Amino acid sequence: MRKRRLAAELRRLRKESGLTREQVAERVGCAPITITRIETAQSGARLGEVSLMLEAYGITGEEREAMLQVARDARKRGWWHPYTRAIPDWFQVYIGIEEEASSIRDYQPEVVPGLLQTEGYVRAVAMAEPVVPPIEEIDRQVMLRLGRQERLLEPEDAPDMWFVVGEGVLHRLTGGASVQREQLDHLIELSHLPNVTIQVLPFEAGAHAGMQGGFTILGFPEPADPDVVYVEYRRGGLYLEMQADIDSYILTFDHLRAQALGRSESRALIAQVVKQLT
Repeated sequence: MRKRRLAAELRRLRKESGLTREQVAERVGCAPITITRIETAQSGARLGEVSLMLEAYGITGEEREAMLQVARDARKRGWWHPYTRAIPDWFQVYIGIEEEASSIRDYQPEVVPGLLQTEGYVRAVAMAEPVVPPIEEIDRQVMLRLGRQERLLEPEDAPDMWFVVGEGVLHRLTGGASVQREQLDHLIELSHLPNVTIQVLPFEAGAHAGMQGGFTILGFPEPADPDVVYVEYRRGGLYLEMQADIDSYILTFDHLRAQALGRSESRALIAQVVKQLT
């Protein structure tokens, strides 16, 4: 997100200055394709390049310092860097975007959302893969997942999170009865956090708008950063940024949470399933 924000701002400033990419490249001392890659966030910009670009656009004073700080931030490694061996390249992009999000709306019909999973549940999901990863890789996956979850408990910067899960998620014995019971107890505990809403879409809701599969909508605090919809498949993920796609998924999520049980009713249903497991 930091790289994308920098790219959008540099692209805007160049257009406002009336310069072409070729003219900017000549002033910076690089190939025009380099400017294109920077402006489309395909590659990071070195601080010196950004400084020369801002000089070409006539940006000075506080605005210049603010842009240089964005450039510095865009080159920082994420906290998840030590776990990259356990993360596919395509998912590292998602973690970076998630880290910057101020709101997360997540619908999952088959599995507990990753930000709500317990360690036992994470391990059980990993062990269910067609090719089971080495235990060391599973350990790194667990540590990564727990690191992402720390945001849930941040007193000031925690995002506003709204989850809708299918009722089948509650009944599927992932890892056995004890692991599933621990996971459901964890959901009940998290549902009391002020920034977390958990709703269950019951079987009795019948046909619904989310039958095509799960998705996540990420919102951001900066007006310049539009929402992103993330749709995951087995070997990758799609990032949808066209406004028509975003509006469609927001409408779908609104329908799902309207059909789902309320917060208290959802908590009561989860507690009922826990009692049955016990």
